[in-house]
Amino acid sequence: MNEDIPAPAAAGAARQLSRRCFLGAAGALGLAAMGAAAPGSAPGSASSGRAVHVTAPPAQGVLAANYNQDFDLIDFAQLQAASASWLRGFYLMKDTETSSVADQSGVKKLLAAADLGYGTVLTLTFQYQDQQLPAPGSKAMGTPLAQLQKVLAVVLDKVDIVVIGNEPFYETTKADRHSPRINAFYEALAQHAIEQRGQARTQLYMGALTGIDEARNQTPQTDRWVRFAAKTAQLAGVDIHPHVASMANAKKYVDYVLARLRPDQRFLATEFSLVKLWKQHMKDPVDPGFASRCGMPSGTQVWQVLKDATQHRFSQEKWNDFLATASWLQAHRDYLTQQITDFRATGRLAVAGYGISQDKGAASDFTADKTPWVLNSLFCPRTVRDGENGLPGENPVWLPEFRAAQRS
Repeated sequence: MNEDIPAPAAAGAARQLSRRCFLGAAGALGLAAMGAAAPGSAPGSASSGRAVHVTAPPAQGVLAANYNQDFDLIDFAQLQAASASWLRGFYLMKDTETSSVADQSGVKKLLAAADLGYGTVLTLTFQYQDQQLPAPGSKAMGTPLAQLQKVLAVVLDKVDIVVIGNEPFYETTKADRHSPRINAFYEALAQHAIEQRGQARTQLYMGALTGIDEARNQTPQTDRWVRFAAKTAQLAGVDIHPHVASMANAKKYVDYVLARLRPDQRFLATEFSLVKLWKQHMKDPVDPGFASRCGMPSGTQVWQVLKDATQHRFSQEKWNDFLATASWLQAHRDYLTQQITDFRATGRLAVAGYGISQDKGAASDFTADKTPWVLNSLFCPRTVRDGENGLPGENPVWLPEFRAAQRS
C-alpha cells in the first residue's frame, strides 16, 4: 500500500459533522438492498480469537487476507469470520536491527498461523527512499544481505512464499527507480535468497510492480525486473499491486507480467483495490437523504463523513447507511468478486491479497486529499464501533464478497 496517488484539487475547510444519526426508512431500504447483517451479527474480532487448525489449499487462485505491515494484528477470529485460510503481510527489514527476528511479536504470530495450517506470504520491505541503493559487492551491500539472512534463517520452510521487495519502485529514490541500480540491487538479494533457500519448500517471488497501468511507469527497469524473474529458474514469478481506478487498468498489470514470465510461472497480487476510483469521489456531496437522517448540512462531502467516522466511530447501522447511499461505490459493489474471477481466469494466479482491517495511518488526519484506504477493508475498527459479539465493525460490501470468493 502506498500514499503516492495524485491528489485532487484542494478542498474547502472541513465542517464538524453532527452525530445525531438514526437509520430511517431510506437507510433501512439501503441495508435491505445490500443484504447487510444486523449489528452484533456481523463477524469481526477485537480479540485474538481461538486458534483452530485449518487446511489451506495450494497457492493456485487463492484469495488471502492482507495485513500489510501489521502482523501483530493477526486475529484468528477475524480470519475464521472471513473464511480465510491464507494471509499475507510485509516485514520492514530495518526491524532486524532492533531485536532477534524470531522474538518479534509479529513474526511469532505469522509463524503461529503457519503452524495452524494457514497459507502464508511474507513480503520483505527494503526502504531506500532517502538514500542511494547499495551497489552489489560494496561494503554497504553487506547490510541488506545480512538483514535478509536473518529473516530467512527464521522463516524458510515455515512460510509458503517469500517475496523479495514490497513496492521497490516506490521504496527507492526517483533516480534509482529509473536506473539499472534498482535491478542490480534486487537481483543480488534474490540470488542470495536462492542460495539460502536450498531445498526448502518456501517459494520465492520478486516484489511488486506498481503504477504499471500508466505507460510512463513501464520502463526498461520494470521490463528487466520481470525478465530477470523469467530467466531465473528458482523464482516462481512476480508480484503486482494493482491499486487502480478501473478493472481495465488492473488487466494492464496482468498482461504486462504474463507477456514476460515463463509459462510455468505464476503471479501474485498481494494488494489490489479500486482506491483510486474512491479517491475521485471524496469531494462529492453525500446522499441528501443520508445527510438529512444524520443532521448533516446540505452539501456535506464524502471526505467529511469519513473524517467524522475516524474521529467518532459510527454505529454499524450508520456506516451501512453511508455505504448504501454512496452510488459511486454501489456501482462497483461486485468489484472484489469480478477482480478475483479475472485473476483466476488467467490460470496463472498464485495468491491475491485483500486488506482485512483498517490501520491507524489510513484513518489518521483525514482530509479531502487523503487516499481513502478506509473504504477498502473487510473489517472497520477505525470507523465503526465494535459489535455486540466483541468483533469489530465490518464493511458490508466487501466481507460477504470475500467469504463467497473462498467457496468459488
